[in-house]
Amino acid sequence: MEKNPDIQFRSPEEIKLYQETRLAETLSYLQAHSLFYQQMFREHSIDITRIKKIEDLQQIPVTTKTDLQLHNKEFICVDGDAIIDYVTTSGTLGDPVTFVLTSADLDRLAYNEYLSFNTAGCSRHDILQLMTTIDRRFMAGLAYYLGARELGMGVARVGNGIPELQWDTIHRIHPTCGMVVPSFLIKLIEFAEKNQIDYNNCSMKKCVCIGEALRNPDFSLNTLGQRINEKWPSLQLYSTYASTEMQSSFTECPEFHGGHLQPELIIVEFLDDKNLPVKEGEPGEVTITTLGVEGMPLLRFKTGDICYHHSEPCACGRNTIRLSSVLGRKGQMIKYKGTTLYPPALFDILDDIPKVKNYVVEVYTNKLGTDEILIRIGSEENSDSFAKEIKDLFRSKIRVAPAIRFEPADYIAQIQMPPMSRKSIKFFDLR
Repeated sequence: MEKNPDIQFRSPEEIKLYQETRLAETLSYLQAHSLFYQQMFREHSIDITRIKKIEDLQQIPVTTKTDLQLHNKEFICVDGDAIIDYVTTSGTLGDPVTFVLTSADLDRLAYNEYLSFNTAGCSRHDILQLMTTIDRRFMAGLAYYLGARELGMGVARVGNGIPELQWDTIHRIHPTCGMVVPSFLIKLIEFAEKNQIDYNNCSMKKCVCIGEALRNPDFSLNTLGQRINEKWPSLQLYSTYASTEMQSSFTECPEFHGGHLQPELIIVEFLDDKNLPVKEGEPGEVTITTLGVEGMPLLRFKTGDICYHHSEPCACGRNTIRLSSVLGRKGQMIKYKGTTLYPPALFDILDDIPKVKNYVVEVYTNKLGTDEILIRIGSEENSDSFAKEIKDLFRSKIRVAPAIRFEPADYIAQIQMPPMSRKSIKFFDLR
């Protein structure tokens, strides 16, 4: 694939023109190789030669997660012999979907993470401690490894969990950067404090964080980010947002003002419920068109993630669109006693209660056909007064109070990590 890392520093007009050239290539490739999009173009009488600008994409229907689940194989654009790697989505909003990658797709994946690490200020002089799994059909773990290798970083592939092994690796290898789910950093801190480890003076100076929000929409640290920062102020926290479907990521630069688009690899739109573009300052569903993917390229795919976007130039010198943290997933929206909520708003409140060791949030439909919320909390304290304290905190923050049930923290930890899961699950939608 063509590599053009400087495009993100060019003017917005040049970036747009470059993406439109790449879009034409993608449309031609889909028309030639994708059974799903060939049928879509026929059914909707779409002449791809008339799609010249990014705005023209609105003439094309969106692709949804349901499309991927129902027509998985029809999205594959290559023969079986060309497939090098098989991965699946995490299945957060339904059954997991299989994705296939060619050798060129793996090169593209490596280049994406090379750009991401570079955006976060990493260099070949860094050593990366990889605290995420690289197996279980997980695309991201492989991407991080390939990107670190592309950049020239050393890598310690520790995997997820086991704080003792993580600290042993830090002491032995002296990594400077971690790739981690941020809530795991709390466990690393707790282990260090119990074992008299001076973590603020260790080799680890930054972490690129996945899977959980660190910041509020205004870029300030949320509760989880604040808790880590208060304990470990010498550690810089960078957010990165990605998905298997987009095979690309949006990563923060040292200005910490949103995740940067990689314009060589992806076109992004922000759409409302009617699939129309939202204005800057309005929440919209992240909708992506992949560029340069061979195995399973996607056109106008609605990710389900709701974000704000920002287009003004960044102080780092890049002129790319930036994403806020994810407000929530469209399919996980909760209507509770007249209030619209997303799970991250509940997580943020629970993360700010010191006596709450862990938790899961369950949403189900009651006898009246409306949403109910049950929060199952692991805590050493399980008194009625503590339950009232938690409910009062919810009322003060979001105006409503869900049901609370205390359970052993070890049992909650088991619920958070089902045997087939690749990551901790804190939200269960039982509707």
